[in-house]
Amino acid sequence: MSVYYNEIDPFCVQWLRNLIDAGHIAKGDVDDRSIVDVKSSELAGYAQCHFFAGIGCWSYALHLAGWPDDRPVWTGSCPCQPFSIAGKGKGEEDERHLWPEWYRLVRECKPPVIFGEQVAAAIGHGWLDSLQSDLEGEGYAVGKAVLGACSVGAPHIRQRLYFVANSEMSGKWTFNGKSKSYDRQQESSRGCSIFIVGDTNNERSQGWSLQSGKSTSEFFAGETSLVNGFWRDAEWIWCQDQKFRPTKPRIFPLAHGSTSRVGRLRAYGNAIVPQVAAEFIKAYMETCS
Repeated sequence: MSVYYNEIDPFCVQWLRNLIDAGHIAKGDVDDRSIVDVKSSELAGYAQCHFFAGIGCWSYALHLAGWPDDRPVWTGSCPCQPFSIAGKGKGEEDERHLWPEWYRLVRECKPPVIFGEQVAAAIGHGWLDSLQSDLEGEGYAVGKAVLGACSVGAPHIRQRLYFVANSEMSGKWTFNGKSKSYDRQQESSRGCSIFIVGDTNNERSQGWSLQSGKSTSEFFAGETSLVNGFWRDAEWIWCQDQKFRPTKPRIFPLAHGSTSRVGRLRAYGNAIVPQVAAEFIKAYMETCS
């Protein structure tokens, strides 16, 4: 097996295995221990490692972006509860603040590329500052952007902080036995440059284009299907917090006795939107091509 998944929730663990068996995500091993108990030596031989794997959306996003299963990469979506507006706001004092544990493995294994995600509210708690400081201290250049589900046509905001960290490693990464060079300092002059990369050399930042060769106006021209397609018939539900929320048509509110409903909603609620992550990944791939 070349892919490793780490997830502690039993419901999601079984879901991961079902998705692997169905061929929807990369074939691999599922480890149901806490990341606290994972040793770096146990990750040897895995080309890809997905931490806080949930229902495998990062693996699915990599597939959507065209990232091969044997191309090295780590991904992870650290628990959001310490920083979410729906949580208690304890931040780094919350026992579910697990970036230090993931960073421990990053520091010991030095993966060439890392993709990750967190709730946008974590920025205000200093989570991004700590992450970037840690990674740049280990020789990574870090790029980040706050992107919403609405950017791919879904009828909700769901803003999330996406980041990528690239180990400098003399400006090269190895894939299928071949070393490919790329210029980390190459500037993009194309439209929709929304990504900013922090460079550990402090020479300059790098802008990335979300859509290759397209300006903002060109990107949205003729793309009305993004908002007038599948999601245009979204149903709006009045919730107990006195707010309306859009849902996929024909999805009904939680009902007592509905099979696996709680587990499914918990898994969906903690998952990334893979289509958004795929766009982020593709932007990185374009930059390094």
